[in-house]
Amino acid sequence: MTSIDNCAGPAGRRSWTFRMTPARGLLILLSLVAIALIAYRLVTGLGTVTNLNDKWPWGLWIVFDVMCGVALAGGGYGTALLVYVLRIETFRPIARSAMLTSLIGYLLVMAGLFLDIGQWFNFWRPVVSLGHSSVLFEVYICVSAYTLVQLLEFGEIVTERVGTRYHAFFRKILPPLLIIGIMIPTMHQSSLGGLYLLMPDKLHPLWWSPLIFLFFLLSSFFVGPAMIAVETALGGLAFGHKVPMEVLTRLIRVSGGALILYLLLKIGDLAVRDRLGMLFDGSFESVFFLLEMGLGVMVPIAISFSRLAHVRAWVVAFGVLVSAGVVLNRYDVVVTGMISSTGSVYWPAFGELAISIGLVCMGCLAYLFICENFRIIEEAAE
Repeated sequence: MTSIDNCAGPAGRRSWTFRMTPARGLLILLSLVAIALIAYRLVTGLGTVTNLNDKWPWGLWIVFDVMCGVALAGGGYGTALLVYVLRIETFRPIARSAMLTSLIGYLLVMAGLFLDIGQWFNFWRPVVSLGHSSVLFEVYICVSAYTLVQLLEFGEIVTERVGTRYHAFFRKILPPLLIIGIMIPTMHQSSLGGLYLLMPDKLHPLWWSPLIFLFFLLSSFFVGPAMIAVETALGGLAFGHKVPMEVLTRLIRVSGGALILYLLLKIGDLAVRDRLGMLFDGSFESVFFLLEMGLGVMVPIAISFSRLAHVRAWVVAFGVLVSAGVVLNRYDVVVTGMISSTGSVYWPAFGELAISIGLVCMGCLAYLFICENFRIIEEAAE
């Protein structure tokens, strides 16, 4: 299979396919390495494959697989809001692809959460031991519920080929599922930031803020279009299709508007808390913060509201910069901003890196397989 035509048309008339390439072979190899390490971690415990300790109980799996994963998978609810609630039909061609990416992202988040539990065999306990006052409990319930909702939403796509007699049922329940699927992420996206409201004495003042929950929520919204821009570029390489430039230009300008609001709130927050002087005090925290805001916020704003927004390469650059900025922000909150208070530095172990890379590879393989066998991206072709 070599073109987008393989994803179009009546899926039920084709056999299952998965085209092998050297790149996909590498993805499979890295996935197998990760699976072996995951099995080893589950048998022997966290200490054998991670550098976590009492000072650093949260490491790469929380930073990347959970904090970043939840944010980067935000394109699903953001696109659903634009297409199905605000009725902006321009974005309909990328709706299915965005929602698939979000579903895969949340499944990987669930995997990351599971791996980070010390006694993983107790993962079921929050379901029967309700922690009503725990922010982490709220995150657990919301992420789990949203993942379930996304799986049910995906049923509308699956039943176009498998179990077609249930297709009408899934189409009927799709509208209420979409509404629920838009509401739930606003809770856990903000709650991940709200966790740090409890740590004003640990998290560096450049990142700790009484508005940190709002910053997390806003960033999950504007990073969605950025991820779609990156995804469409990769999809073009894999399937030979291109999303129309009008769609991408309008999409990154929606993101750019949210970036402006985010930037103004950040500056205003620092000014109100009398922390603007910390931006230029020469500390490593200030360097990381300026890098995060400069390359991850200010440069993308300039791209989105200039003629560059009509050039595909610059749209992809916008996506890469915004996505990298959000990843750096989450890393700064979980690691960089905690170094001064802990008095030590955390470096992920090989096992943590290999498993994180492997999970991403599994997600890529799942995306490729689904796109080749279900109707996901055919409407996005120029």
